[in-house]
Amino acid sequence: MEDSNEYERLRQENILKNKELLLQLQLDAASVGVTKKAAISSSGSASKPKNRSVKKELQSPLPRRKSSRLAGLPADSEVAKRKYEEGIAALQEAERAKRARVAGDLSFEIQQGLLDTTKSARFERTFTDEDVKETTNKDLRAMRQNLMGLRLYDQHPPNDIKICPERIYHIGFHPTTEKQLIFAGDKMGTLGIFDAQSNKEDENGKPIADISQYKMHSRTISTFAFDPTSATNLYTSSYDGSIRKFDLTTGVASEVFVAEDGDALSGIEVHDANMLYFSTLDGLFGRRDLRMRKPDIWTLHEKKIGGFSTHPRAPHLIATGSLDRTLKIWDLRKVVKTPEYRTLALVAQHPSRLSVSCALWSSSGSLATTSYDDTIKIYKFPDAVKWGPTSNFGTVEPDVTISHNNQTGRWVTILRAQWQQAPPNGHQKFVIANMNRFLDVYSENGEQLAQLSHESVTAVPAAVQFHPTRDWIAGGTASGKVALFV
Repeated sequence: MEDSNEYERLRQENILKNKELLLQLQLDAASVGVTKKAAISSSGSASKPKNRSVKKELQSPLPRRKSSRLAGLPADSEVAKRKYEEGIAALQEAERAKRARVAGDLSFEIQQGLLDTTKSARFERTFTDEDVKETTNKDLRAMRQNLMGLRLYDQHPPNDIKICPERIYHIGFHPTTEKQLIFAGDKMGTLGIFDAQSNKEDENGKPIADISQYKMHSRTISTFAFDPTSATNLYTSSYDGSIRKFDLTTGVASEVFVAEDGDALSGIEVHDANMLYFSTLDGLFGRRDLRMRKPDIWTLHEKKIGGFSTHPRAPHLIATGSLDRTLKIWDLRKVVKTPEYRTLALVAQHPSRLSVSCALWSSSGSLATTSYDDTIKIYKFPDAVKWGPTSNFGTVEPDVTISHNNQTGRWVTILRAQWQQAPPNGHQKFVIANMNRFLDVYSENGEQLAQLSHESVTAVPAAVQFHPTRDWIAGGTASGKVALFV
């Protein structure tokens, strides 16, 4: 009995010691866990260095949402709601501060060599008075001095001469020499007329540009031409497929031709009171005798005819420039029939690398073309009036090629070289717009005669034209405004 009692006593003591040891181990484990949690909450991560926590705190100063339960607040209490609303307001204020405009000037340190500060070559003149002074040929020098002497019309600035509401596609002078009377047709079919010599004033007595506008067509006015027998009649062609004769004395615009299929008309010429020539964007060429019921129509190109003209001394010769990248010369005296269509006898042609925008004869018989291959080409055919109906010269080459930027893009009217119809002293010359906002004038030999510009001309005067007999030049822009040099 004594042995069993001693054994029981020792067993109870061991149990008590084990309980005390276990309790001590639990207390130590709890102490270690609390210390580790505190370290993690203060540093964000046990593995992250201490300085990162400072940086992160600096980058994120916005208040953080805390649990109401952990904060010891009862659920749905007014204190909890107020703290939540204050936190949202602080976030919103911080966001507004971040988006607020910074007033005043800002100054930054720019990396050296980041930008070339030398003046750009764009908009710089490529022909100046120095070129005129260095001209040794007396006749050429006289022409250059005369044309470089033209100055921008200053009675009204170009921005005040908004002759059309939309982009100008074609511009020209009335043949009169008594004043500068300018006509322009725009993208939406409006014909604008500007009288540069008018003294028109508004109700306050302030001079204003004398401009009249007439809605002639429902689509683009592609070209217009005056009746050679009566300068009071103006013929307009349009993409709406019609030709109208506008009587400038009565104001009546009568419809004289409508294409049966509604083909858009790209060009027109008037030879007398009854004979019209026209081209279309579908590659067709037509002759309309107003005394006859139906026009004669021939297929000359598979694609758009950008421009055409008839030889001034041999009107049976037709020159066409097309989107199919060719210049072609045709003879009206001979009609050729194919299984598919009727066409004219082909006299000569020249292929270009890109589309040919126009083909225009001068009064002396030189032919100028403008192409998207960035060239102006001049062809000389001194014996053209002697060509017979069966003449065929095949592929011909230009006598002069001038490099010229013709990349107008989508928003600028296509550049076209326009001859002066009856130049003073017989000196043949043409004008073409320059993508650097200039107007370039060249002789039929390819010599540059002038480059006209002014700081107030802020857009490309893409549609351009000489007065038939005077050295006056007008250019029209994509905003419907006019730059006049006289």
